[in-house]
Formats: sequence, C-alpha cells, structure tokens
Amino acid sequence: MRTYGLVVFIFCSITWAHAQHAFRGIVDKDRWQNNVYLSVIEDYRKLSGVFSEQIISRQRPDSLGNFLFTGNQLDTENRIYRIHVDNCNDAEQGQNHYDGHCNDSKEILFIAKGNDTINFPFSFDNQMFCTVSSGNPKADAFVQIDSLKEIMKYDYGEFRSEANRKLNNRKWFKTLQDFGKSLNEPLAELYIYAFLSERGNNFHQYYLEDLKTNPYYSNLLKRLKDAYPNSAYTQQYANELKADQYSIQSNSSFTNRSWSIVWLICTISILLNIILLFKLLKKKQNSQLELTSLLTKQEQNILDLLLQDKSNKDIAEALFVSLSTVKTHVNNIYKKLNVQSRTETKELFNR
Repeated sequence: MRTYGLVVFIFCSITWAHAQHAFRGIVDKDRWQNNVYLSVIEDYRKLSGVFSEQIISRQRPDSLGNFLFTGNQLDTENRIYRIHVDNCNDAEQGQNHYDGHCNDSKEILFIAKGNDTINFPFSFDNQMFCTVSSGNPKADAFVQIDSLKEIMKYDYGEFRSEANRKLNNRKWFKTLQDFGKSLNEPLAELYIYAFLSERGNNFHQYYLEDLKTNPYYSNLLKRLKDAYPNSAYTQQYANELKADQYSIQSNSSFTNRSWSIVWLICTISILLNIILLFKLLKKKQNSQLELTSLLTKQEQNILDLLLQDKSNKDIAEALFVSLSTVKTHVNNIYKKLNVQSRTETKELFNR
C-alpha cells in the first residue's frame, strides 16, 4: 500500500462521555482544496484507495486547514481507520469514491478505539519522519511498518538484478513477518500479511511456498481469534487462509496425479513394447521353423553345422559323408532358402 505523508502525533487516550473519539489535525489549504474523509476499514484488501462504502464522516477544513472528527459511534475495540484528502472535483467525486481510484490523494492508516484522541497537527507531507506517541500502544503500528518498508525499498533499489531481488525477497519476507509479530498486534500483522500475500506482488509466490510448511499463518489466525473473535478481519483471514491452503493442496494433488499418469503411460508403453517384441520374435521363430521345414533331415543337420561356421570338410567329417555330398546338400539348402551364400544364410537365422 502506498501511504503518503502525514505527520502523526498520537497523544494519550482520554475517556470522553459515551466513549467519544476525537481525531483532529491540519491540512495544507494551498495543496488540498476539498474535504477530509474518515473511513473505517473492515476489508484489509482495501487498505489503500478511496472507497465510498468505507467512509463514515466528512469534514470541510476551516480557513486555516483545521479539521476535527468526533463522536461516539466508533467501536470500543481496535479497528483500522483511514483519513484521506483528495482534489477530485464534485463531478468526479462520485466516480472516484465508487471505484477506489483517485490519482491526486493522500492518506494515512491508523489503529484506534472509540475513545481515542489522535492529533494530526501538520500537513499531509511529512508522515514518514514523525515520532508517534499514544496512550493506545497499537495506534502507530502501521506508521512503524511503513517506515520499515521505506528502508526495504532501498535494498531492492541498490541492484536491480534478479539475484538481488530473490535474496531480498527471502530476507524481507521474514523481516516483515517477525516485525509484525513483535508489535503484538494482530491487525498490524494483517497489514503485513495483506502486503506479502497480494497477488502480483514479488512476494506472492514466496508466500505460497511458505504457507506449505510455516505454522506462522495458523498461529496468526489463533491470535486474531483471541483478540478479535467476532471481527470481519478474523473471518476474512480465516476464509483466505483456507482458500489458499486448499489451492496449494489441489495443485499438489494435481501434480501428483499428473506424475502418476505419466508413470502409468510409461509403464503401459513399456509393456506394449515388450508384447510387440515378443510377437515379432515369435513371428521370426515361426518363420524360421517354416523355412527349416522345407529341408530334409540331413539338410537340417548340415544347416545347423553351417550356422556354427563349420567348413564343408568339418561337416563331412562330423556326419561321416563325402565332401561332394556336403556340397550337394549345401547347394540344395541355398535353393530352398532362396539365398546365395553362407552369410545370407546366417543373416536369415540371425546368427
């Protein structure tokens, strides 16, 4: 979320009659010509922007730029609030406050209860350099986080390389998580969670990987339920967490199924190749049997010796026949098998 200047000095909370709040400050009248708006944010995915459904009060600053929001309608437990100014003219105001986009606007987020007093005594242009003090120790949590994020920007900007980005992703992901937890305020952790888990953010893929094994997220849900059991924040986070975990499990199951299908296809392919090879071998064996069936018993004996690379003389001695008889049988074998030489004969029988 982009948060622009606003020096914030939050003084001790005081208890007004009927738990009355008072948020007062000064805007630069030369810079900001229109109203100042107070919004309560129940959807932490809409922390930054201008949304008409969030606005609960509007004030026109006086001639010196002073404004004051007061009343007794705010919740008695901590909620996220935003004060913003913009320079949208009356004709554009409805559209800008409907779709959440207003290019010329400044805003600040803070945590407050129904009886808090908060002062914004300077212009909207110095927020990142302020020192915040308050009787509500949670009020300045977002300002502290934004200050840390400003430091983070320098790390990323030092070297705009892929290697530097990956290293900083790992470093700042954990740094922001640990810092949010140290604030001891689940709403501040939600602010960081919304930033780290935002789709399209550099951290989003890292968040999905972290969600697989890190118990931080389930522990945050427990902290939210303990601190804000009935709030919209807790229910929204629980729903998002469940959806993201289901998505990860589904993708993992899909990947496992995909690999199972690949292995099944490979196994079937191997089995089919073995069956095909067996059939080809069987067919060749049958073909060889058919060929040898054309030969007489003596010719088959001579063929066996011939395939063993025996010479005509060796065959004659082995079968106790004359050399001329062997030659005659060999010529008959060539004719019946339709070959011209011993080499072709051996190739026919794969020897």
